Amino acid sequence: MNTSPTLLQDPPPKTERLDPPAAAAAKPRGLHLARILVPIDFSPHAKKALEYAVDLATKFGAEITLLHVLEQLVYPGEWLVAMPTTSSFVPETRRALEEKLEGMMEDQSVKKKITVRMGRAWQEIVEFAKERGSDLIVMGTHGYTGVQHVLLGSVAEKVLRHAPCPVLSIRADAKDFA
Repeated sequence: MNTSPTLLQDPPPKTERLDPPAAAAAKPRGLHLARILVPIDFSPHAKKALEYAVDLATKFGAEITLLHVLEQLVYPGEWLVAMPTTSSFVPETRRALEEKLEGMMEDQSVKKKITVRMGRAWQEIVEFAKERGSDLIVMGTHGYTGVQHVLLGSVAEKVLRHAPCPVLSIRADAKDFA
C-alpha cells in the first residue's frame, strides 16, 4: 500500500467548443478603414493630418476624400439675407480650390476624391461624413486656447462631438509614425 500523501488538484477546466459561426462572432472586430475623410483648410495642421491619412490609407487600402469647406462670412439667420448656395458660388473659385487640393495629392498613390462645399466647416464635415459613410475623419487642429478658442471656436472640437465615426485630430508638431 502506498502511504505517500495525495495532493488534491482541481479538475482541468472544461473547454467549450464553439461552432464556426459562433466562434467568428466571439472574435473582436478588427479595425477596417475603407473611406477616410480629410478636411483641408490648407494650414500646416491640415497638411500634417493629410500625411497621417495617406499613411493609414496605404496600410488599409482605403480611399481618401479631401474636403475643403468655403466658409460663408455672414449666415442667413444672422442678417436675414439669403447667401449664395453651394451650386451658385463662382465656378472658377471651385475649380481653383479643386486644383489646389489635387496638387496636394499628385505624388500619392492612394485612391482619392476631391470635394469642395460651402457652409459652416464643422457642419459640412459632419454631414459629408454621414452621407458618404466615412470610417474615419483625420483632421488638423490648431490647438487654440483661451481667448482665441472663444473667438474662433474649434472646428475640430465640434466635429469630434457630432461626427458619425472616429476622429483623429493632428497638430502640425505631431510626431511622425515610426
